[in-house]
Amino acid sequence: MNLHKHSLQVILDNQQPGGGYLACPTMPDYQYSWFRDGAYIAYGLTLDGQDLGAQYNGSMAAQWDSAGRFHSWCAGVIHAREAQIERSIARAARGEAPDVRDVLNARYRADGSEGPDDWPEFQLDGVGTWLWSVREYARAVRVTPLPAAWAQAVELAARYLAALWRTPCYDCWEERGSDIHISTLGAIYAGLGAAHELLPELDFEATRQAIKAYVLDCGLTPGGELAKSVGLDMVDANLISAAVPHGLFAPDDPIMRRTIARIERELHAPGSGVHRHLEDTYYGGGAWVLLALWLAWYYAETGETDLARDLLAWAESQADAEGNLPEQVFPPGLEPAHYEPWIQRRGPIACPLLWTHAKYLIVRRRLAHVAAGDR
Repeated sequence: MNLHKHSLQVILDNQQPGGGYLACPTMPDYQYSWFRDGAYIAYGLTLDGQDLGAQYNGSMAAQWDSAGRFHSWCAGVIHAREAQIERSIARAARGEAPDVRDVLNARYRADGSEGPDDWPEFQLDGVGTWLWSVREYARAVRVTPLPAAWAQAVELAARYLAALWRTPCYDCWEERGSDIHISTLGAIYAGLGAAHELLPELDFEATRQAIKAYVLDCGLTPGGELAKSVGLDMVDANLISAAVPHGLFAPDDPIMRRTIARIERELHAPGSGVHRHLEDTYYGGGAWVLLALWLAWYYAETGETDLARDLLAWAESQADAEGNLPEQVFPPGLEPAHYEPWIQRRGPIACPLLWTHAKYLIVRRRLAHVAAGDR
């Protein structure tokens, strides 16, 4: 099985006609498109297309075509909710909490309509990560100037994030909706910086500096690591994103090094993947393949290529007979008693998970670029 080729096939086969990507075609709750997942998928395709264009449905550059369609889909979703977004910005300016009916949802149906109401929809990290992903696409494909629809969506999304950045919301795992999450702040920091690069007339540097100062003041554990959320002496594997790719801290910053060391110590299962956090009970708190790949991405950026390749090889070994990569594996599990109840409630662990396949593309290409001297 050529896992690279299959990863592209899984992603491209599950892009919807409007441009969104189904998170997982086999799990009902995941048959929606997320800003966050899609942003990483589009970035994986953007990187992959720099080296070799894939042919798909008549396109000679399927990766870039697909990523561009996703960004257009996101812009359309944002435009369709312009009035709600403006109301959220106005409420924030008055010091009021947002009305949940007026925030950007985390997930959408294939046609861009909102998913069912019984979901933790208020998540800010996905919008920030989308802005970052647009910037990476524009750099790679040399999209200058941005299409007008993209530019208008970038401006609206950036103002939304700048207004709401200190508002509690759900994290990227759709948990702890009353907390302020450091990984979310990193995504917003990256998104506002990307918006300025895409549209230089947008200046959010003061907000970015305020975010970083807030993290340094309120977002560290007693041990000097980044905290999962403000006030928690706990790390989360999603904190890798604060450095890679969001750049809130450099990968070799001492704070980041301490954070990674604690993630390695507490969450990296020996010879396996990476758990999300120590309180995880989802599918028994299994070891996530995409988080192992995220840690490998971090190692690639810090030049620890042997560690990165070991994790990449482990991830490859988790593919099923068809080449599909899952969200997580069990065992190992932090809370084994919770595994069967989740199976009964939701069915098997999500597989294939498009986000995992995207992380595979990213790590594969980043390792190749680092080996070629492109850091």
